[in-house]
Amino acid sequence: SLVFQAVFNLLIPDHAADAFSPPRGPRGRWDALVERLLGGLGRWDAEHFLFIAERGYLLEHNCAFLPLFPLGLRLLAALLPPAGVFMAAAYSESAFALLAFGAMWQLEQGRGGLSGLLFALAAGARANGLVNAGFLLYSRARRFVLGLQGGPAPPGTLPALWKRGLGLACSAALACAAVSLPFALFQYYAYLRFCEPGTDLGQGVPEALLQLARDKGYRVAGVAGAKPPWCSQHFPLVYSYIQDTYWNVGFLRYFQLRQIPNFLLALPVTLLSSWAAWTYVSTNPRHCLTLGLERSKSEERGKARDGFCGPAVFVYVVHSTALLVFGFFCMHVQVLTRFLGSSSPILYWFSAHLLQEHEPLLWSTGTDNPASGKPLQGKPPSSCGRGTSDNPVVRLLLNWRSITPLSKSILGFFLGYWLLGLILHCNFLPWT
Repeated sequence: SLVFQAVFNLLIPDHAADAFSPPRGPRGRWDALVERLLGGLGRWDAEHFLFIAERGYLLEHNCAFLPLFPLGLRLLAALLPPAGVFMAAAYSESAFALLAFGAMWQLEQGRGGLSGLLFALAAGARANGLVNAGFLLYSRARRFVLGLQGGPAPPGTLPALWKRGLGLACSAALACAAVSLPFALFQYYAYLRFCEPGTDLGQGVPEALLQLARDKGYRVAGVAGAKPPWCSQHFPLVYSYIQDTYWNVGFLRYFQLRQIPNFLLALPVTLLSSWAAWTYVSTNPRHCLTLGLERSKSEERGKARDGFCGPAVFVYVVHSTALLVFGFFCMHVQVLTRFLGSSSPILYWFSAHLLQEHEPLLWSTGTDNPASGKPLQGKPPSSCGRGTSDNPVVRLLLNWRSITPLSKSILGFFLGYWLLGLILHCNFLPWT
């Protein structure tokens, strides 16, 4: 990826996009070299993260980008004196996925405290991390409800049950508060910075940047002027105000004829996520109707199914589907792929599930050569069971002509998204 973005950035001239592109400060020799090699990564939203890392939240619309990722960049730059390390940045999705997926894994291992901490850090990287509090709530609620299904309660246990319910409510409230704390603190910070500035922060701002703010209508922190409208709200949330005012994000606002190409861009991930939800629901109708709060017979026997169709996947399917519906109807739909890909493992689990279930090459023992015409050996694994221990992607790519159209579609989507994204993104051309 690093090599390709440097080549494409060199060969293809940058598109003159109407996007945030602040003036660069003075750069040294090493900075110029790093920018030449890695400059393609500093495009679109990455410009905001780089600007925040260098100058802080100077402009109001920068507050749409939460602080964990730019703070990490600032710390990295402090440890590595070449300032050009900023140009190695991209978006916050990778940091968010690392924290969110790590938190999900820790929760599956029963480490609720560490999981809550990671979920809280994830909410400091991206606002949709607030939704992850649902994993903590569901885990506690399911454990409580399943504990009640052991049979009729003996006499005298009602007070103990009441205490357990109260403990569950307190634990749920603390979990939500912990996950929401970084986001809430940042909203308060933005309020102090733009609604009640104590000093004239605009005095040290370069004139070129002030001129850009005047030309584009950006509100600069500390510069005299009327208070932003969101400061007067009962709950002043700068994030929702910026999404509404600067980017026109809202319910059905993107449903316009001229946005059809963007809907086509989001169509593969929309179909894949919808297919995943339908497959799980149709396979486990009773489990879904009871919200996964009824102990299944396989769980009672201690042999719960694993794989995509297993009961543990229910909460992930609900989470992914909720994000899909919200993103499709309320967001700029072209960001749906990276939005879902960095927030939920369902895209990857279901893709692997489809390959295991429908690709005969993965049913073989790995010793057959499809090009030789020999029949594939072995039986297909259960559609909801464990697969082989090796990574099948390389084998599928090396035998591209032999794999099924479905496998080609899945692998082609991921590879095409990666390559086309590199070409377009690094040259300021429209992408996700």
